Amino acid sequence: MGVSAIATQLEVRNLTIAYGSITALASINLVVAPGEWLSIIGPNGSGKSTLLKLMARLLSPQIGTILLDGREIHSQPTKVVAQKLAMLPQQQTIPAGLTVRQLASLGRSPHQAWWQWELDRAGNAKVEAALKQVQMLDKCDRPVQQLSGGERQRAFLALALAQDARILLLDEPTTYLDLRYQLELLELLKHLNQEQKLTLITVLHEINLAARYSSRLALLDRGHLWAVGTTAEVLTPANFAEVFGLDVVTLETPVGLQICPLSAINASC
Repeated sequence: MGVSAIATQLEVRNLTIAYGSITALASINLVVAPGEWLSIIGPNGSGKSTLLKLMARLLSPQIGTILLDGREIHSQPTKVVAQKLAMLPQQQTIPAGLTVRQLASLGRSPHQAWWQWELDRAGNAKVEAALKQVQMLDKCDRPVQQLSGGERQRAFLALALAQDARILLLDEPTTYLDLRYQLELLELLKHLNQEQKLTLITVLHEINLAARYSSRLALLDRGHLWAVGTTAEVLTPANFAEVFGLDVVTLETPVGLQICPLSAINASC
């Protein structure tokens, strides 16, 4: 899969959404530059997955807008957006009997006319390249339901890569994976980010993994963008005290800045 000459940028302007009297996100402003890896972190209920779904056009904002290449994303045809942006949800629906190759082939849908059922030579080449990138060629004929958790995540990643999008959005991709498979998946994403120049936007629950792999972090707290910047700028003891209610120290390690929690602040015994 070659690197596209077109740089795709995603921008969030004054984004606000509420459910009844509860504001899920309030006045979010954020620019994701082409080729960067932005991870969205924050406590449970802070609006991380909601923000990702809005970026993926799965939800519509009540106030504000999201721009994809300078154009309002909700005004663009679905097929055009899907050619630029792919989403890997946390909960994945898998039709019974669907093989890895068939799943990856679904990624070519945005590039085909509605009457085309079979992939052309170029489409098949994209699927083959995607399966090779995620190291699933040897399992391409296996039903997805029979795969391990880590293999299943790579199969869905192959779908996104076959889609040939320049922006990948991943909602907690390491959930339910053992540490080894977490690292394997994130190393694969790192390779795609650095070698293919893909833009990655991830929601990660494990903050030290987010710090290890991401170019920038966006810290949400109760629907507000509390901080955005480099790992050193966002992962400060002051931010952890205010947002997470934790006393932490930061440590320089062989894999970069990491957080060591010491205690909960004002915790009752």
